[in-house]
Amino acid sequence: MARSSADDLELRRACEAVIDGGGGKQKVVLSIRVAKSRGVWGKAGKLGRHMAKPRVLALTTKAKGQRTKAFLRVLKYSSGGILEGFDNLRNQSVAPPQWTMRNKDDRNRILLCILNICKEILGRIPKVVGIDIVEMALWAKENTTAVNNQLSAEDGQDASAMIQSNAQVTVERDLVSQAEEEDMEALLGTYVMGIGEAEAFSERLKRELLALEAANVHSLMESESIIEEVLQGLEVATVCVEDMDVWLGIFNVKLRHMREDIESIESRNNKLELQSVSNKALIEELDKLLERFEIPAEHEASLTGGSFDEDNMVKNIEACEWLTGALRNLEASNLDPCYARMRGIKEKRAELVLIKCTFVRRASEFLRNYFPGLVDIMLNDKNYFSQRGQLKRPDHADLRYKCRIYARLLLHIKSLDKNCLGPLRKAYCHSLNLLLRREAREFSNELRAGTKVTRSQVVWLEGPISSNQTSNADSSTVSEAYSKMLTVFIPLLVDESSFFAHFMCFDVSALAPSDACHDSAELGILNECLRELLDGLQIEKCERNARQMGVLPYIPRFAILASRMEQYIQGQSRDLIDQAYTKIVSIMFVALERTAQIDPKYVDIVLLENYAAFQNSLYDLANVVPTLAKFYHQASESYEQACLRHVSMVIYIHFEKLFQFARRVEELMYNVAPEEIPFQIGMSKVDLRKMLKSSFSGLDKIINAMYRKLQKNITAEELLPSLWEKCKKEFLEKYGSFVQLVVRIYPNETVPSVIEMREALSNL
Repeated sequence: MARSSADDLELRRACEAVIDGGGGKQKVVLSIRVAKSRGVWGKAGKLGRHMAKPRVLALTTKAKGQRTKAFLRVLKYSSGGILEGFDNLRNQSVAPPQWTMRNKDDRNRILLCILNICKEILGRIPKVVGIDIVEMALWAKENTTAVNNQLSAEDGQDASAMIQSNAQVTVERDLVSQAEEEDMEALLGTYVMGIGEAEAFSERLKRELLALEAANVHSLMESESIIEEVLQGLEVATVCVEDMDVWLGIFNVKLRHMREDIESIESRNNKLELQSVSNKALIEELDKLLERFEIPAEHEASLTGGSFDEDNMVKNIEACEWLTGALRNLEASNLDPCYARMRGIKEKRAELVLIKCTFVRRASEFLRNYFPGLVDIMLNDKNYFSQRGQLKRPDHADLRYKCRIYARLLLHIKSLDKNCLGPLRKAYCHSLNLLLRREAREFSNELRAGTKVTRSQVVWLEGPISSNQTSNADSSTVSEAYSKMLTVFIPLLVDESSFFAHFMCFDVSALAPSDACHDSAELGILNECLRELLDGLQIEKCERNARQMGVLPYIPRFAILASRMEQYIQGQSRDLIDQAYTKIVSIMFVALERTAQIDPKYVDIVLLENYAAFQNSLYDLANVVPTLAKFYHQASESYEQACLRHVSMVIYIHFEKLFQFARRVEELMYNVAPEEIPFQIGMSKVDLRKMLKSSFSGLDKIINAMYRKLQKNITAEELLPSLWEKCKKEFLEKYGSFVQLVVRIYPNETVPSVIEMREALSNL
């Protein structure tokens, strides 16, 4: 065999240098010289473009851990004949290249190497198309020794040659087994021709095959009688088979019917068994459900007709807890949907609802009568209140103890029907209000009797001090009595309000600002109840139908009360104190408006003086207490309105003709054109001049009279400067409007300007 380029070790080393740079990471198993072409022949003018080009195919392996990868590299020659880089890959749209080896041995050698590497790396041989694999195996058997000898002669230590030799033997062994090889050798040994004469061997096999077929036909013709017997036997067997087929068909139909019957019986049996199991489970569940909602006899007796005495409250509470739980368990959200639609469940729920309504009604009636009964006992016993010579502090400890007995009952009533709490709360507030008013009245009467003053008709506990009255009472004695009243009743009212909020199940954990109830509806109900609870408590009163002048005494006293309350609570019970402020100040403002209406002539004077006093006395507290700040602003608005009404009245008295004329002009402008107004009766230019002369003659005297009018009726002299400034401002605004009317209606008439009137007012 001629020396192949695959055996060129120099070529292999050159390939390794180009591929791996001499690093040894990739081993060149085989390198062979080939010619590259595109295979496009037969087209004129394009042969030169597709001329064969010398290339080198290199088959390499690279080990990576326990895995090995194989690569087929294509190298080309530079202009100097030195291998360099890889051949460029072309687009897939271009015809694939064809690699032409120098001879058949080079082709078989690279294909066998590729097959062996695939076997070792992939574990299988890929599908081979276009070449006889048996021919390759025979070639490998003949050329293995020659290849090994050539490799050993050149370099006996070369690892790549040994790998190639082993690979060829392995491929040969894999392609044809040992037994097949022996059979093939025995077969080939019967023929004279050598194994290399493949075409002659193929022709001989064809001839022998034709001879065998001819011999078989001749033997068949000689055994005709035997064939007829066989055919007859086949006909008999066919008839039997047909009969058997008919029988099997009949049996198959019967078996199918039997199978269907058996399946139907099994299905009915399974349904009956499932129904039996389901019925058993359903009965067990219904028994559990009935036991779950069966009303115990002792609970039913307590809910429908039991007593609410203190001794029976434990049983009543247990019955309420059971009823609450049973109703909760019967809610649709807590039941399986199949249970919720059952008639028995609906009937049981209706029964429990009826029992609930009956119990709530009975409990509500009892408590509505119980609270007034407790208070009536205290009202009928004089020992609970202050008596002559004995000032007694109110004590509600026993009352609260008796109420707490039913605190848990109220909680259950709320959970069963919260709408029933409204009447109970009103009944409690009404009863306790009677008790508080009686205690306050008896305490204040005894406190008043023990306070020594020179003139009993002018005591702070009875009525206000007018401007023409003087009090000779010892201020320290009155202050001590007032302080004692506050010290006793303010904590009492705060405690009672707090106890009421908790006892009557309002959603408040504490009455401190950080824990106050944020539900506006609940808070509104609580405030309304507290107003009913504290209704009618006023420490002082004003005589009706008596003219009041100056600052009413409860205005500054409220400031003292508020200051002491803020010192007492120290940031606690903020909501209750704000509610007390709201109730007291609202009553004060209503009483002030009512008192001012006694003498209509001095309504605005009484209002502005008292609202101003309220602002002055609460200025500091309003800056830190938001509730008082709200009433401070309300008093400020009422003060401004009273001032405006009063100064307008004073201005109108002294300039009545001037502003009556202006009002008539404004009324005529709705129906008469402006230029026609001077021709109306009483509205001529002459009438205008007469009115101006009458109004402005002795202007300084009129202005002085206005000032004296303001000074005469007001008792708080410190308010006069600001009131006079408001009067001048209001007059100038009204007069400015009058001047504009005159300029529009009487353009040729001259009237004093606003600047002149401002100077006249400033000269006072």
